[in-house]
Parts: sequence; structure tokens; C-alpha cells
Amino acid sequence: MTTPQLLTDIANLMLLLGPSASVLCLVLAGISLRRETGGISFVIGSGFMKWMFWAVVFLTIPGLLSLFGAFGVNVPALGGNISSPWLAGFESDVSSFVRNFVIARMVPVLAAFMVVRGLLDTAEGGHPLPSILGALFLLGVETTYTLMTQFNTGTQYSMTDVLGSLWTYLASVIMPIAAGLAVFGAIINFSTGKPAMRLVALALAFMCVSGLWYLVRAMAL
Repeated sequence: MTTPQLLTDIANLMLLLGPSASVLCLVLAGISLRRETGGISFVIGSGFMKWMFWAVVFLTIPGLLSLFGAFGVNVPALGGNISSPWLAGFESDVSSFVRNFVIARMVPVLAAFMVVRGLLDTAEGGHPLPSILGALFLLGVETTYTLMTQFNTGTQYSMTDVLGSLWTYLASVIMPIAAGLAVFGAIINFSTGKPAMRLVALALAFMCVSGLWYLVRAMAL
């Protein structure tokens, strides 16, 4: 039985809107990074982790569909153009809204408010780092999305490929930077008479994330 053209156009519309939905999930992840757990802890099951997961899912929907096909599920051929002018215009309008309004204008405003929140946290005796991290993540949403698209292999296992590549990028690029910041914080604490050894130990741990992972795997096997 042939799939009606309207249903095919709607399915293609959902696929074409996947990248826009992925970008929106990254924006929501940046907001959750500040709101939950003080913005500096990646708790499994937290809002930040959930929105990051869904960002990867929306980005790799074609690969997931091919995975279902490999399991024997009848998946119709999708990914073509939209024949309906109204649906094609709707897809163009939504993509333009996400790109020109949310990313180009709304995200910088949210990041600016987080910077102000960091100043208020400092005035209350708190720490501005959670707000600064949230602002930096929001300002880097486009770069993060581009990085995820580079990790996307387009295969039926593309979702796990992207997640694994993001972990590797975190361990090999982000963690050394975090280690340098921890050393800098330890120097400041030592010069002001505050405890510094915890930050030194944290810097060493950040530098050894990959080694610790291989150690855990070796112990499990």
C-alpha cells in the first residue's frame, strides 16, 4: 500500500525540523545548567543531561530510523523534499525563527542576564561560576551544534557515536582546561590563606579522566 503524499510530507517536515529542535534543546540545556545543582555538577538524570540527550536524538533521527529498519520494522523511504507549498513554507519559517530570533537575539540576552545573576550571586556572598558557565554554554550553542554535526556519522548507530564523541571531547579538551582553572583557583586560595589542596587534587583528577575511565573498564573486565 502506497503511503499518502500528505503523510510523507509531514514525516519529511519532522525530519527537516530535527536540526532546529536540536538547537532548541541545546538552549534549554544551557538554562538548566544554571538552574540545577548550582550549574557546576553534571548529575545523571538532571535537566541538563536530558536536554543534551534529546539534542543528540533530534540530530540523529535519520540514523535511528535506519536502525529500526535493520530490526525488521517497515520504515518508509523518507528524507526527500516537501511537495506541499504550505508545509514547505512552515518548515522554512520555523527554521528562520530558530536561527534569526532564538539563536541570534534571544540567546545573547539570556547569557547577559546570567552574567548579571553572577554579579548578584557574588553580592550575596555566593559564587559567580555557575552563572558564568551557563552564559558561556549559551553563547557557544552554535559551536556545540556544529561540533555535534561533525560527530554525526549518519549510520544506524549515529546517536551513540555522537554521545561517545562528546564524551571524548569532554575528556580530552574540556577537562584539561578545567584542570588549568582549578590550578589557578588553588593559587588564589593559597595566596589568600584558604584551603587549596582540594583544588590541586581536582586538577590532577581532571587531567586523568581518560585514564580513570580505562582503569574502571579494566577492573570491570
